[in-house]
Amino acid sequence: MSDRIQIVIVDDHPLFREGLMQTLKAEPDIEVVGEAGTAAEAIRLAGELLPDVVLLDITIPGGGLAAACTIAATSPVIKIIMLTASEAEEDVVAALKSGARGYILKGVSGRELVKIVRDVYLGESYVTPALAASLLSELNNGLQRKAADPRDDLTDRERQILERVAAGMSNREIAQQLFLSEKTVKHYMTNILQKLHVRNRVEAALMAQKIAAAG
Repeated sequence: MSDRIQIVIVDDHPLFREGLMQTLKAEPDIEVVGEAGTAAEAIRLAGELLPDVVLLDITIPGGGLAAACTIAATSPVIKIIMLTASEAEEDVVAALKSGARGYILKGVSGRELVKIVRDVYLGESYVTPALAASLLSELNNGLQRKAADPRDDLTDRERQILERVAAGMSNREIAQQLFLSEKTVKHYMTNILQKLHVRNRVEAALMAQKIAAAG
């Protein structure tokens, strides 16, 4: 059994793969045990070789994210690092949700790549700093928008119904007051619960009361 970090490289560009192999093979503690160019090959090699680390591009035939999901589910011991040209935030989020421990852009230097591989192998996670800052900013903006007032996504009619729910009125009473059918009110309530991310009308009423009190 090798004491070196065993790696499988997955990229559909042979020249880029070759460059990666040369960079990693030069390190005494790293061993490249396989290479692949498609998602199917990546999944097969991961299962057969059970490497410590898989370096995976997002845009390989069959989809790098799909391969990451399968590898993470079937061989959770393998640490997945996405090495890709994609700077799209949705790709970063999807990769991390798929089970990737690292997300590196292809412009990274050989020395930095080797360090990241070692760090991830030891249990750390890594996202390119610029992408991490962008994601954090987007997350904070989202949280601020959500914290401002969860009711912002509601239509005027949905707000009217929520106000009456908060006042303790039943669907029938709301229907009579707003000249709607009870079935229509129930339909609106379903939308309201989904938009507020709550499970039932009681939680919706409590949320509305809490926001009203804070205001």
